[in-house]
Amino acid sequence: MTDGRKILVLNGPNLNLLGTREPEIYGYDTLDDIAERMEDVATRAHVEIDFRQSNHEGHLIDWLHEAQAEGMHAVIMNPGGLTHTSVALLDAIKSIKVPVIEIHLSNPHAREEFRHKSYVSMGAKGTIAGFGPMSYMLALEAALEL
Repeated sequence: MTDGRKILVLNGPNLNLLGTREPEIYGYDTLDDIAERMEDVATRAHVEIDFRQSNHEGHLIDWLHEAQAEGMHAVIMNPGGLTHTSVALLDAIKSIKVPVIEIHLSNPHAREEFRHKSYVSMGAKGTIAGFGPMSYMLALEAALEL
């Protein structure tokens, strides 16, 4: 039973490879592991989670538009590498009223210089980064408080 709130969790390119891709940076948890933990918390909070991943920028943009059309409570988004390159994602975020929380498993500011700029954060309500899979849980907690 939910209270009617629905939170969309979007994951960008290469996040389908979590658990095997550079585990020294991203850890050994898979995206399914993270989704399962989020579902458990959401169920206890009586909120519905819709968890998605795509390697295609256009899908993420369409899903942001869908969040607005469906009256989602919030969007939690790990845009992956599109963080640093996608003005189109920024424009999509700015075109909707649904608050977007940007998340990252690693701390982009502790990595290569090109990762220090986030177009997504220019439109996001806030950013959580550097806490591994806990970044997702912290974002969910923040989304529940919005």
